[in-house]
Amino acid sequence: MATVVLITPATAVADHATNPHTPNMHAKGHSPHPATFLGVPDGVRHVNSDIAFWGNLAFHGNYDGFRIVDVADPDNPTEIVHQRCNGDQGDIVVWENILVRAWNSKKAVPRDCDGQTVPAGWEGVHVFDVGNLSNPNLVASVELPCGSHTLTAAPDNGRLIVYSNNSSSTGCGTSGNLAQENALGDFIDVIEVPFGQPQTANLLRREPLAGPITNARTGCHDMGVILGSVNLAACASADATNVFDVGANAHPGGTLADPVFLYTVSEPGVGQAGTNGRWHSATFSWDGKVLVLGWEPGGGSEPECQTTDPDVDKSMFFYDAHTGAKLGQWVLPRGQDGVAENCTIHNYNIVPLRNGRYIAVGGHYQAGTWVTEFTEPAHPVTIGWSDPPAISPPDLGGAWSSYWYNNFIYESSITEGLSVYRLSGNVIGGALRLGHLNPQTQEFSVP
Repeated sequence: MATVVLITPATAVADHATNPHTPNMHAKGHSPHPATFLGVPDGVRHVNSDIAFWGNLAFHGNYDGFRIVDVADPDNPTEIVHQRCNGDQGDIVVWENILVRAWNSKKAVPRDCDGQTVPAGWEGVHVFDVGNLSNPNLVASVELPCGSHTLTAAPDNGRLIVYSNNSSSTGCGTSGNLAQENALGDFIDVIEVPFGQPQTANLLRREPLAGPITNARTGCHDMGVILGSVNLAACASADATNVFDVGANAHPGGTLADPVFLYTVSEPGVGQAGTNGRWHSATFSWDGKVLVLGWEPGGGSEPECQTTDPDVDKSMFFYDAHTGAKLGQWVLPRGQDGVAENCTIHNYNIVPLRNGRYIAVGGHYQAGTWVTEFTEPAHPVTIGWSDPPAISPPDLGGAWSSYWYNNFIYESSITEGLSVYRLSGNVIGGALRLGHLNPQTQEFSVP
């Protein structure tokens, strides 16, 4: 699809207003949270990571805790609090007054989380009561064998089921033996957080994974869940994405707490030995017909979306959600050819439309924020984008996540904070309004 680049003049709103972009991508407000990887060691970093939403609040994770940002006015998002919790990653999920945060890896020395000591060697998730927005309270810590890189959550009969996924099996346990570490890491950790007693959060069980196909490292990186009449879950795992029944798609049927494995999806060149990456993210069209997968060549730190790179390194993939048959792929059309522009197809969600159109909104590191239509998965179309210039001096930055939420697009910029966009035109007009959103979870389906 041909697009026209429009450069807007600098404004006082945010730097994202000056990015090269299509005319239909309009920069709104910005909540600053400057950070960097450059010269900043682990334990001091607070780069921005993932986002979840409840009402008019955005919960914005970072490497030292999370921020709560009032987004009632998209032109002026306002930070309410930055809650400190000094473990890297900071992926978060929210349900009413409960927030669960990922602590990715063991630390050599004790750290601090909301004033409580986190022992050296600990890894897992922390559970917060965020009922008092200005003073969130740590109420539970759940230690996990391989730490927590990403989280996906869904309500289930008086409790929140949380799927915790590790970034790699490397370092699982204490043996130092790779085969034993891989065995420990080849699971999804299923956690329950009772709504009435979040302080009793616990590791309910571990769900084993099928694969890998080659000797790529094991473990589920991230999960997508769709409920309603669909009831499927997809775990982006190594070189073999695992798809599960969490409702009535198998006999016996699976549940959120005890998924039943259905099949795997693999793609030539994705996640296999020597490709320096793995399946990264999974979601579904809102009717549950299409499974949308992305992967992370270069581990998120390498320039993998250059003009000369193969298409497989800069693609979003579409599969039949019930059979795993490939339907098509979208290739990022704008080469990231600056010096060391880290780029992959990273974190995205699908706009909930009643009209049958499939629209994805995604953040792709230094490629920025993109909107893609895949109503015909074999012929996807680029709708709009905002692509920042290369960071100078080179740094690991760009859009960690970009998500649609209630007619606006929210971008987590790794080094800048939370930026807001609006896509003009009628492409996403008539989208359903949501009371909240954990982007990896679709709590209903749209026929």
